[in-house]
Amino acid sequence: MVNTVVVEKPQLLSAEDRLSQSGLSAQVGLLIGKLSPTLDRGFIFDFIPTPQNDAGEAACSVSKDDKKKPPSKSKSQPSDSISLVIDKDWIAEHARQVSRMLLGGIKVVGIYVWATDSAFKNSTIELCQTVKAAAKAVPILEIDSDERLLVHIGYSPRRYTCRNCMITSNITSSCLRPCDLKTGLVLKTLRTFKCTYNFSLRLPIRLVGASNTQTFSDILRQGISVHANELRGAKAVVDGNFVVNDEPCATDGLHEVELLLPLLNDTSAEACSQKDVVGLLILSGSVCSFAFLTPKEPISQAFSEIKGDIIMSLQSRLDVICDEVDEDLAPTASGGEEASNEKPVSKLILHSLRKTCGLSFPRRVFVPWLADTYICDYLQPSETLEVLKEHCVELMSMEALSDSSSILDVDVEAPSVISKSFWDVVVPFSSGGSSSSSASKGIETSKEKTEYPVKTANFNIMAAVFFLLLSILVGFVLIAKKL
Repeated sequence: MVNTVVVEKPQLLSAEDRLSQSGLSAQVGLLIGKLSPTLDRGFIFDFIPTPQNDAGEAACSVSKDDKKKPPSKSKSQPSDSISLVIDKDWIAEHARQVSRMLLGGIKVVGIYVWATDSAFKNSTIELCQTVKAAAKAVPILEIDSDERLLVHIGYSPRRYTCRNCMITSNITSSCLRPCDLKTGLVLKTLRTFKCTYNFSLRLPIRLVGASNTQTFSDILRQGISVHANELRGAKAVVDGNFVVNDEPCATDGLHEVELLLPLLNDTSAEACSQKDVVGLLILSGSVCSFAFLTPKEPISQAFSEIKGDIIMSLQSRLDVICDEVDEDLAPTASGGEEASNEKPVSKLILHSLRKTCGLSFPRRVFVPWLADTYICDYLQPSETLEVLKEHCVELMSMEALSDSSSILDVDVEAPSVISKSFWDVVVPFSSGGSSSSSASKGIETSKEKTEYPVKTANFNIMAAVFFLLLSILVGFVLIAKKL
C-alpha cells in the first residue's frame, strides 16, 4: 500500500510554471513514475499534459457556467454547480500510447488535474473513472500494482494534494485515500539495468473450424502470452555474477543482465504430435531492454521489470502493426472502393494459406529523457527519425530533438531467421535448410505438402531402429564368444 509519494522537484516546478502561465481553467494529464509496494512509496517523475483530440478539443474543461480564467489573488467564488467535463476515452488512449514509450520500472501511475477546489470536489467520481480508464488502457502485467495516483494541483488557493485510488474497487468517493506528498531528487539516483534478449518462438498453426479462425496477429498474441509465462521462470545473471541474495543494488552505473531460461520440453516436438497442426509460425529476433530501480528496491525487482519490458516490447510492436492496418482499412469519407482487395499479413487466416509469408516487426529506438533515463518508440521500416521526434513532442510534451546523435538505434540487428517448411522445422534432421539474415524482428510462416518429408522422416526412424537391433545382435555375439 503506497502511503508516501515523492515528486521530482524540478519537474514539479516546471509543471507549475507551465500551468500558471497557460491561462487554462482546467487541465488533465498523465503522471509518469513508479509505484513500489515493497517500500510503501510512489514516485512521480514527470507531469505529461494530454494533448487536444483530433477535433482540436481539450481533454478537460469546466462546466459551461464557469469558463473563467484562473483568479490571481482575488477570492474564489465556489459554486456547487462547478464541475469538470473530462474526455475519459481520449485520456485513456493517451495513456495507452505513452505506455508504449516507457521502459521497465517507469509507468503511467495515474493522472493529475489542474482545477479549483470546488471543481475538484464536485468531480471526484468523474476523476476516479478517468483514473480507472487510463489504468485499463495500459497492458496489465503480473508485477503491476492495483493502485493509481490522483494529484490535484489547485490554483485557488495554490496547493497540492495526492490521493491513492484502488482501481479494483467500485467507483465511489471512498476509494480515494490521502497520501503524503513530498519533493525530492530521485531520477539521479536510479540504478540502470540493460538486457539484450535473443529469442526464437515456434508457434503451431492449428486447423480450426470455420467459426473459430485464427489470424496472423491472433497466433502471435497468444504465443507472446505463452512465452511470458515461460519467461517468468528465467534466472538472471548480473554483470557476470549469479544473484543469490535479494538485496538492493549498491553500485551506480550500467548493469548488464543476462536471462537464463529453464530447460523446457521441445515445443516443436509437441507441435509435431498435434494432429490438427498444419504449419508453424516462427518468430525470432532480439530485444534490447532497460529497467530503472530506486536505490532501496531489491534487485529481484529489476529482473521482473526487465522481463515485463521484453514482453511489453513484443506486444507493443504487434499493436503498432495492427493499429496501422486498422487505419488503412478504415472506410474513407467518399465511400469509394478500396484500391486493393489483398489482405494485410496481420489479418491473414494462416491455416488456409499455401505459401510462405513474412512480416517484419518495427524496430525499437531509444531517446534520452530525464537525467540518465530513456524512453523508446517503434519505427516501421519505411519510417524515419522524424516520426520519432514528432511522437516525443506530441505524446511526451518534450522539446523538439535537435541532435539525432543522442538517439540509440541498437535494435537494428537480429539473429538469423530460418525459413523452412513445417516438417523441416519439426524434424530438423530430415533436410537442410537455408538461412537468411534479417535486419529486424522477423516472422515467417511456412506450409507445404508433406508427402516427401514424411517419407524421409519414416526412413530415418526405421534406419535408427535397424542400427539399434544390429548393435544388440553384435553384443550378443561378442558375449557368446567370451563364454
